Amino acid sequence: MQASVTLPANFTLLQVVPELETGGAEQTTLDVAQAVVRAGGKALVATKGGRMIARLEADGGKPVLMPVHSKNPLVMLGNAARLADMIRKEKVSLVHARSRAPAFSALWAAHATHTPFVATYHGVYKAKSGLKRWYNAVMTRGDLVIANSDYTRDHVLAEHEIDRDKIVSIPRGVDFSRFDPALVAPERIAALREAWGLKAGDARTVFLLGGRLTRIKGHLSIIEAAAKLKAKGRDDFLILFAGDDQGRTDYRQEVEAAISAAGLSEAIKAVGHCDDMPAAYLLADIAMLPTLVPESFGRAAVEPQAMGRPVLASNHGGVTETVLPGKTGWLVKVGDADAWAQAMAKAIDVGAEKRAAMGVQAAKRARQLYSNDAMCAATLAAYERVLSAREGR
Repeated sequence: MQASVTLPANFTLLQVVPELETGGAEQTTLDVAQAVVRAGGKALVATKGGRMIARLEADGGKPVLMPVHSKNPLVMLGNAARLADMIRKEKVSLVHARSRAPAFSALWAAHATHTPFVATYHGVYKAKSGLKRWYNAVMTRGDLVIANSDYTRDHVLAEHEIDRDKIVSIPRGVDFSRFDPALVAPERIAALREAWGLKAGDARTVFLLGGRLTRIKGHLSIIEAAAKLKAKGRDDFLILFAGDDQGRTDYRQEVEAAISAAGLSEAIKAVGHCDDMPAAYLLADIAMLPTLVPESFGRAAVEPQAMGRPVLASNHGGVTETVLPGKTGWLVKVGDADAWAQAMAKAIDVGAEKRAAMGVQAAKRARQLYSNDAMCAATLAAYERVLSAREGR
């Protein structure tokens, strides 16, 4: 990690996250854990578990398995007791919560042990009642709040009574040691082509929607848009849905049925979970992020740009900060199939040369603004700030 932050001697970080299966908050958890280890500290992660545990351990972090994902009050109380015991046993220096339900247990444990507490707002939580606003506000009750974008920071300030000095915006980072076109061997791309049943020499423009299979990601809008393109006689595109359904079998079946009903089985493929997204982005020509709900940051819009691919994204949320219309991608009206069909047609018709030029600009900007090193350095600096303030008091 290229950072100038010096952690205190024997620094031990405890992050608390529901699970380590997939997602932006989970990836950031691993990134920060690795940064702490590289800086000479110890990184613990309390979590239910998940496929990313292996990467955490490979990076030198230590998982502590417990049901922190649970919203059952009795389980949450038990988690608080378990976390307090761990804080004392491991001599934890700072607790960092990354989700609301586990934040309650983590905050109680931190208070009981007089340990500094930080929370990251990874999403924009809606509140239609005072009770829900109180529930969401647990993320603001510690020493410092980290927002993962300016969009998220503005939401927190509008939603909660919190001092501006108590919240800092740290955009999510991209691991450029992983998302670097120069590091992806052609064999990796070929392996994905074979695994996904894509024919060599297919001249169609390839769109990639990378993200878990959940309704808010907008898959059905893209199917409807593709049907409109097909109705106009276009067959010059291929759309890939790369993501796990995470047990949402009903939605996956709905997506598959919609593809079949529209006669798009040759134009849209749901390829399942992908462990090699850098290669997946290079296999594609254009990335898509048609979210129906605003992404607080939208790493799935920055990672493809780092790989030199322009992005089509819904015109809301944090992606309005990361995608420059006409320069590094296009912003499209949320959930509007006609608008998406028009945007897809435009992205195809500008041609490979124009898309490549946009990709070069996108990669340059991503590296300037969204370095994983910068994100980790800013996070460790935030820890240092909290610890110094505690010492001062």
